[in-house]
Amino acid sequence: MMDTSVVGFPRIGALRELKFAEERYWKGQKQEADLLEAAKELRRKHWLLQKNSGIDWIPANDFSLYDNMLDTAVMLNAVPERYRALRLDGLDEYFAMARGYQGEKGDVHALSMKKWFNTNYHYMVPELEDSAAITLNGTKVLSEFEEAKALGLRTKPVVVGPFTFLKLAKFTGKKTPADFAEPVAAAYAALLRELDRAGAQWVQLDEPSLVTDLTADEIALFEQLYRDILNAKGHVKVLCQTYFGDIRDCYEAVAGLDFDGIGLDFVEGDETLSLVTQKGFPDGKTLFAGVVNGKNIWRNHYEKTVQTVKILMKYTERIIIGTSCSLLHVPFTLENETKLDAGRKKHFAFAVEKLGELAELKSLLDSANPAEGPAYLANAALFRSPRLAADRAAGKQVNRLTEDDFTRKPDFARREKIQKAEFKLPLLPTTTIGSFPQTAEVRNNRAEYKRGEISEQAYVAANKKMIADCIRLQEDIGLDVLVHGEFERNDMVEYFGEQLDGFLFMEKAWVQSYGTRCVKPPVIWGDVARRQPMTVSYAVYAQSLTEKPVKGMLTGPVTILNWSFPREDVPLKESAYQIALAIREEVLDLEANGIRMIQIDEAALREKLPLRKADWHPKYLDWAIPAFRLVHSGVKPETQIHTHMCYSEFNDIIRDIDAMDADVITFEASRSDLTIIDALNRCGFRTEVGPGVYDIHSPRIPTEEEIEKALRTMLKKLPGEKLWVNPDCGLKTRGNAETEPSLRNMVRAAETIRKEL
Repeated sequence: MMDTSVVGFPRIGALRELKFAEERYWKGQKQEADLLEAAKELRRKHWLLQKNSGIDWIPANDFSLYDNMLDTAVMLNAVPERYRALRLDGLDEYFAMARGYQGEKGDVHALSMKKWFNTNYHYMVPELEDSAAITLNGTKVLSEFEEAKALGLRTKPVVVGPFTFLKLAKFTGKKTPADFAEPVAAAYAALLRELDRAGAQWVQLDEPSLVTDLTADEIALFEQLYRDILNAKGHVKVLCQTYFGDIRDCYEAVAGLDFDGIGLDFVEGDETLSLVTQKGFPDGKTLFAGVVNGKNIWRNHYEKTVQTVKILMKYTERIIIGTSCSLLHVPFTLENETKLDAGRKKHFAFAVEKLGELAELKSLLDSANPAEGPAYLANAALFRSPRLAADRAAGKQVNRLTEDDFTRKPDFARREKIQKAEFKLPLLPTTTIGSFPQTAEVRNNRAEYKRGEISEQAYVAANKKMIADCIRLQEDIGLDVLVHGEFERNDMVEYFGEQLDGFLFMEKAWVQSYGTRCVKPPVIWGDVARRQPMTVSYAVYAQSLTEKPVKGMLTGPVTILNWSFPREDVPLKESAYQIALAIREEVLDLEANGIRMIQIDEAALREKLPLRKADWHPKYLDWAIPAFRLVHSGVKPETQIHTHMCYSEFNDIIRDIDAMDADVITFEASRSDLTIIDALNRCGFRTEVGPGVYDIHSPRIPTEEEIEKALRTMLKKLPGEKLWVNPDCGLKTRGNAETEPSLRNMVRAAETIRKEL
């Protein structure tokens, strides 16, 4: 009999119950006990759901109130001194690390936040100070295992592995990962002993960093950590779980250690199958085969999966089939999609449905003739039948593209002079990234319109009133370049996808992005084309209210692609170019209607960058950068093109970003110590830049003095003529109470520094 396993499960709940419980707690509407009880109930539901779906090895401790990397930092007692100094209770200290704190006990920034490998999930970056006393701390892992045990459930505790933790952590002093190896290994060894005593049969240590490019020293560190840890495991079996790729750099090292199980990704791991077939699989170990895609929402193709597992059976008899990664990255269940017709729904599998796929695959693989099983035959019929007809016009448009379509003229230097004369902006021009707070009024207006309770005329009138108020507020604050506020937009991708051919949208297909921030990615169902103008009327109205320039606000093709669930029947490059052509039409329409600044956000440019550098250009950058250039190459030289990027490591692709040929680029920088500026200088970055001067993902209000300090730091390395002043992201998740004073402090700080210059 073949067992099934799940790497991790969504924690937000089928209807975002965790999000709402936490936000009520932060607002003081609920007590800590209420939040903890809501979390406990969600864990119970999710465990029983997996049990009742036939999953044999259910994860525990994959649940988090904010982030698993943050949980691991707390588990290792790696709490920076600035948070300890606040003397907050445990949960409030935890949230101070996640969100920052501003109150009677002090004022601290949150930890940095970065993208989790090649996903849209953001993790909190642990900070390891030289003085950090690493030791096993807290009882979360053990408590949640015992909680499941009390329900009669067999679970495998899941913890971020020590190597990935150290590789992703930030070291604030002189010490390096190697300096912390011994105490970190001792803490994990102590954890294994605790779980062994509690009766755990398997413990899953997640090591996704093993699928990245590794040096010999990093592999040696990995081996050092686990030699010490595995000596202490006792009776508990330890699974080294990898995902998001293959472990070609360290396959022999992993196989040679005393792991009881090795989890490999057969979905994204280009070389995973060949590693097993060419190098073999170590005797006595169990292969946890990730064969059900944890990151996309299309049905599993049983024929291919059964073939893969049959091949693996030639190399080991000990196989447990499971998900390729945590199901955190897909929506909860299709059951809530009441408006999706059956003809389309049958092609999808969300987290709950993927549990069913694992159960069906287990049954097929346990049978003598899997190809004769009803589930197999139904699945084969699904993949034989054509899903849709191609849009010949979209395909022809892409095929007709030439080099001129990707090249903007004149060159950057000449455009820059033209635009300086056109706009006559002051030194250090101030602006925002685009969105303003999505208040209850904003959300209610949109919801009432969608429910048919108000007319389109009333809906548009309400939006225009909010736009007018927003323009007046920005003029009063003193911003130099304005935005319309985006009150008509639910999400920066969803809004455009709803108006483009080729996209499907769900009702409640929420996916966690970070903390309580959830997004509802659309599905690219078919070929993409623009039906009609999408943003022009609101942009033109906003510009009519002021003499100052108002940016037209668009989302770029790569971000729309990366923040959607992509097709699996066409190359990503083709989808990107189709989207780019649609957004290009919108850019030219905005320009034709008098919008002189157009921001095309590529917040997710880095997100799908392959994890191995050798794949960066041929598999991604060679089409992602041209897709952006395709969008704006047709505009006039006096039209200024902006773009925005956030919450990723950009330092190593700065030259490629410069090659996007935008006129102004704003970056997230407030949580990354402005390190991106050094990278800009190293490559001779020509584009004007706006490194974010304050963090909008925290509720704290930055002081005028701290923004002045950030600007002075920037000006030591960047010429004032190249520098813009802005927050590090859109303001939609913030409230008016934080937004207005933050922007006033930002503008005053810019004016102070401008006078000094």
